[in-house]
Amino acid sequence: MSIELKRAFEAPSRDDGYRVLVDRLWPRGVAKADARIDEWRREVAPSDELRKAFHDGALGWGEFRRRYLAELKAHRETLRDLAERATSGTVTLVFAARDVRHNNAVVLRQYLAMLGR
Repeated sequence: MSIELKRAFEAPSRDDGYRVLVDRLWPRGVAKADARIDEWRREVAPSDELRKAFHDGALGWGEFRRRYLAELKAHRETLRDLAERATSGTVTLVFAARDVRHNNAVVLRQYLAMLGR
């Protein structure tokens, strides 16, 4: 299974494979033509309430992760196709967050890996 992560502000490359934007909002300052996004999955992004609480510091990483995983369970069936796609080629989850270790794409990659087993 090959699931990569990449910030929306980084240039796309051939190695990215199938590029999926996983944020609810389009990244500011990124032109749609330049982003080369194959699919935009807004519905699997954290809820506005969860996203805002995490960014405001009201939730730590562990609690954000726990709540986001609970939200992802509602999308289990719709995410199976991404997990399957990652078994035959590279899927790159594209996100806008500055913190590359603590963001929704990190959690979503873990979730997709569990689905792909």
